[in-house]
Amino acid sequence: MGQVLAVGAIGVAGYGLLRLAWHIWRRLRFIHTHRVRDNPRLRAVAETKSGKEYVLEMAQFATQDASKAARAAEQAQRQSEAAWQDQIRARLHEDELVRKAEEAKRREQNIQAECNASRVRGTSRDSEQSRVKRLEKAQKDTRRAQEKLRNAQQASKEIATKARAAQAAAEQAAQEAAESARAAKEAQEEAEERLRRGLEPVVIPTLDEIAAAKTRVQYEQGRFHFAVAGVAGSGKSSLINAIRGMENRHQDAADTGVVETTVTIGRYPDSNPDLPFVWYDIPGAGTLSQPDWLYFNSQGLFVFDCVVVLFDNRFTQTDIAILTNCRRFQIPTYIVRSKADVHIRNIMYDDGYDSAHDEMPRRESLYSAARERLIADTRANVKRNLKEAGLPDQRVYIVSNRTLLSIVKDRSLGVSYKIIDELELIKDILDEVF
Repeated sequence: MGQVLAVGAIGVAGYGLLRLAWHIWRRLRFIHTHRVRDNPRLRAVAETKSGKEYVLEMAQFATQDASKAARAAEQAQRQSEAAWQDQIRARLHEDELVRKAEEAKRREQNIQAECNASRVRGTSRDSEQSRVKRLEKAQKDTRRAQEKLRNAQQASKEIATKARAAQAAAEQAAQEAAESARAAKEAQEEAEERLRRGLEPVVIPTLDEIAAAKTRVQYEQGRFHFAVAGVAGSGKSSLINAIRGMENRHQDAADTGVVETTVTIGRYPDSNPDLPFVWYDIPGAGTLSQPDWLYFNSQGLFVFDCVVVLFDNRFTQTDIAILTNCRRFQIPTYIVRSKADVHIRNIMYDDGYDSAHDEMPRRESLYSAARERLIADTRANVKRNLKEAGLPDQRVYIVSNRTLLSIVKDRSLGVSYKIIDELELIKDILDEVF
């Protein structure tokens, strides 16, 4: 992932993509110079003596997350207000330059009129030369004023674009803050209800089980441990390789294949040794024949700092089990749908695309329509699957491993028209670290 630090040729990518790339670059620089925080949730699990203590501790974490989101929303709103103030100042400056350019043009026209009149009257040579110099100066002043105006107008457009982006970011942050507050309230109410009924929501791992799980995955203090879970063929290994900036054929890449290539958890450090990230390939379990919490605990998934649930077409019982228990343990999760490029191409062929005969305008039209349909259908399906599982709604990231690899490995946004949620996924994962 560290290779995205130097985002190079950005081509014609929009300001939104540039803003994401800049945020990623700043976050990576911060990570280079700061130690990864200890996982407070894992510490709470180790120190908890009873289900009651654990329930209250997890509810408190939800409240802390809500407070953090609220502060982020306030900061985003301040940045948005500052951006709009910049836009107002830019408009006032532009209006002033318009006035000055018009004045310069009028002076030039008046002097030009005097020169024309003097030629008709036949005034002296010295007077004529004086008027010519005045005209040349006036013309130069007009050109200079018009150039300043053009620069100001361009700057105003850029500032307006930034202001709109800042407003969108503020609205997104406010929405996330509201969602965090709702989740915190829900967690607190759930905790109180379970305690009232005398129910412990999970079987808490013992200290020996925590130590064994840490040993099994080679857990290291000061590193951030990402688990990527999903069924065989969902693209887990390819996603891990892409976000590490590696081709699948690289000697240090995770093994790939349609059939599950390992029955144990695979461990893959980031390709940049200066970055404290470790990625894990969690083998899929198919249909569970045991309670979801037992599968979760037996796999030792409670030791991970973050879990990415990757799917190709729809959730499996194992995916739901992981999401359910991550929520119980307050472990951040990211739902990711892989192979966006493959799905878009399949939709295009279903809509009648003919690669041998269709010209570029038709191809672009079909591609745009297929892309929008994939995004809409995926978000609707995930929302429905989460609701059926009794889980709260959360964002789904739609990515192509090839596009992700191009961003990280080639340090380029040249494939900007193919980017869906790849940059957002990188940004949000990095934000999770600190």
